Amino acid sequence: MTRSCGRLRRGAVIAAAVGTLVVPLGGGTALGTSESVPALAGQPSPSPSPSDDFRRLTPEVKRQVDRAVEQVRREANVPGVTVGIWTPDKGSHVRSFGVADKETGRRMTPGLYMRIGSETKTFTVTALLKLVDEGKIGLDDTIGEYVDGVPNGDEITLRQLAGMRSGLFNYSEDQDFFKALTSDPERSFTPQELLDYAFKHPVMFQPGEEFYYSNTNLILLGLVVEQVGGQPVQDYIRENILEPAGMDRTIFPTDAAFPAPHAQGYTNQTADGKVADSTAWNPSWGWAAGAMISTLEDLRTWAPTVATGVLPDGDILISPVTQRQRLDTRSTTIPGAGYGLGIFNVQGWIGHNGSLPGYESLTVYLPSARATLVVVLNTDIGQGDTEPSTLFGDAITKIVSPQHVFNLPAQPAAR
Repeated sequence: MTRSCGRLRRGAVIAAAVGTLVVPLGGGTALGTSESVPALAGQPSPSPSPSDDFRRLTPEVKRQVDRAVEQVRREANVPGVTVGIWTPDKGSHVRSFGVADKETGRRMTPGLYMRIGSETKTFTVTALLKLVDEGKIGLDDTIGEYVDGVPNGDEITLRQLAGMRSGLFNYSEDQDFFKALTSDPERSFTPQELLDYAFKHPVMFQPGEEFYYSNTNLILLGLVVEQVGGQPVQDYIRENILEPAGMDRTIFPTDAAFPAPHAQGYTNQTADGKVADSTAWNPSWGWAAGAMISTLEDLRTWAPTVATGVLPDGDILISPVTQRQRLDTRSTTIPGAGYGLGIFNVQGWIGHNGSLPGYESLTVYLPSARATLVVVLNTDIGQGDTEPSTLFGDAITKIVSPQHVFNLPAQPAAR
């Protein structure tokens, strides 16, 4: 329910529904509560429901999906997109559409590396939860116990940071940050520089009072993981999450390096609003909130892993007790969507989306059908205020899971 690292729109973050670095403000009603998904907590494979939660992926259903994806791609002017759908008993479908490079006409293919923006949050929060399981940290510890200089730091808990209820201003909405990034998008930002942009603003509300998607929260949690885990956050995530999950094509970069082959990315999040190739932009400004890179196949692995807390080999990644707390989704400003600890539930689909200039992604899991949906694309230019990844998610789930439609509404610009 957020956008990866927040959508830049002349300094403002668009409150995108789900999984990018932005999220809506205000009150709302959430469908996804912990009571709605109790079987996820530490159980490897919830049994599929005998209902029509998910349609069998017959040749005709696959054709319907392809037509819907291509229609969205053309109407939203998306250069290229890859879609993957997997179930244990109703089939699978993987297909790419359009181009990875508008200049050369190189086709989009399933094996490309892609920037995944705010999906990074799911890895950072998972790292935090592993430290909780190890008894090294408590979710109700205050951030002031670990990081100095945080407004309300003696009141804001780690749980509130992970659940987007801290009240801290989102640094990616700061006008000075926007100018700094767009004037030199290949520059490197430090975590402290990002926090400085946020902390010059007053707090939005008292801790726990509201839901407000803020990338600032994840920068702070990244610093906590480093301090308590005793190593750089990228190394902790690689050794404790990616390697155990077998995700060897997922990377937390420390610079602008982008493994090949990858798609070129296209954005209008620029100083003049013109479309630009953002492939070489340095993702350091997203850091623990949105810097990571992955592939369709690795995200296929991650969807059920993050939703259940169980690794592909059946080992426990996050304990059932801690996983239940992660999945305790609370109300947001998006109708039909709840947000837990770095994860959302939209009409039963559990996961996150991501958006970084030039790239978007959506990685979600439907436990009742044990179904995984992953969408990756090479633009963040939406239709109105609707993320293109949301458009694809909506169109696909209307076909394959009509009782569980990923139907996030367009959101107004964040305050």
